[in-house]
Amino acid sequence: MPPLRPLLLAACLTASVAHAETPGDRVRVGVLTDMSGPFTDEVGAGSVAAARLAAQDFAAESGGLTVEIIAADHQNKPDVGSAIARRWLGEEGVGAVVDLPNSGVALAVATVAHDLHRVALASSAMTSALTGKSCLPTTVQWVSDTWVQGRSMAAGLVPQGGRSWYFLTVNYALGLALETDAREAVEALGGVVVGANRQPLGTTDFAAPLLQAQNSGAGVLALATTGTDMINAVKQAREFGVTPKMTPAALFAELTDIEAMGLAVAQGLELTEAFYWDLNDGTRAWSRRFAAVMGGRMPTEDQAGVYSATLAYLRAVRDARTIEGEQVVAAMRRAPIDDPLFGRVTIRADGRAVHDMYRFRVKSPAESGGPHDVYVPLATIPAAAAFRPLAAGGCPLVK
Repeated sequence: MPPLRPLLLAACLTASVAHAETPGDRVRVGVLTDMSGPFTDEVGAGSVAAARLAAQDFAAESGGLTVEIIAADHQNKPDVGSAIARRWLGEEGVGAVVDLPNSGVALAVATVAHDLHRVALASSAMTSALTGKSCLPTTVQWVSDTWVQGRSMAAGLVPQGGRSWYFLTVNYALGLALETDAREAVEALGGVVVGANRQPLGTTDFAAPLLQAQNSGAGVLALATTGTDMINAVKQAREFGVTPKMTPAALFAELTDIEAMGLAVAQGLELTEAFYWDLNDGTRAWSRRFAAVMGGRMPTEDQAGVYSATLAYLRAVRDARTIEGEQVVAAMRRAPIDDPLFGRVTIRADGRAVHDMYRFRVKSPAESGGPHDVYVPLATIPAAAAFRPLAAGGCPLVK
């Protein structure tokens, strides 16, 4: 295993008032992300930049706290991710770990954070187990999850005639959770799942599973995958003529994925996201700031989630006057958050950050007005309807 040396990217911001129980009046936040694997564009350097923007914005209200942002690549390996988190949280004074793309890594790191009484901000992890049976009082899950993705896509497609589904699933925690949650939603709405094919992470040749999907007679090709794997599957589905005969439904796609495919390939793809750079004046203003430090790239929903989760965490540390995880998360839950990127956000007892969600369709090249103009809004899903009911997840923290 290569040495676990985090990439240090510090944003140190100072003021004048000392706070007890925050060692040295310094708060360290670690961005644990994918710097070299299939999710690099969705998170990676952009997630680090987003955390640094949060630290910058917190400076004016820090109450004397200094903020340092550090980062490391978890290599999509739970053992690597948990080892980095254990060193950060247990030996190096880090108070929270944010981002955590890859559900297996997120679940492992959440356990480490709980053991060490620090905070896991799972802003890019999708498994709904984080706020279900695996919920912990030191975990907060931002942006989206597999329950939201499956339920919203089924609710949009099944009533419109998309009753029969075939799954292409990446065979690890994220893909399996996406398939399970979407399958339950489809069947609850009267639809049927006629088949599924599971592939290991990093699959490049989807010819055989796409042929099986086409021969299944299903009307919906449900992509229970993300990142490079999802991009390759959609490209090959278009090349082989599987789409648009089957409606492609991405259960976890983001802006960078669409731009990597190009609108000629991705057009017609339906997806659900919590954030889009062009959604309103607030998202556009912040996204221009992000683009200025990221070579013109617009942020993904995951990168926006890193910013929002980090800023909310820093404010809670300031208010709680401690980095003890249970107390900080309790402070985050006390009142709804007026978030510039996600709107009104409430953090529930199970650790789920609840906010509005949005369904989109990818534009055709003719519909697009220029670079980054990729989505047609289809529906706003109110927060109360978007997320799994509090009592339905099996979280032991919910009474």
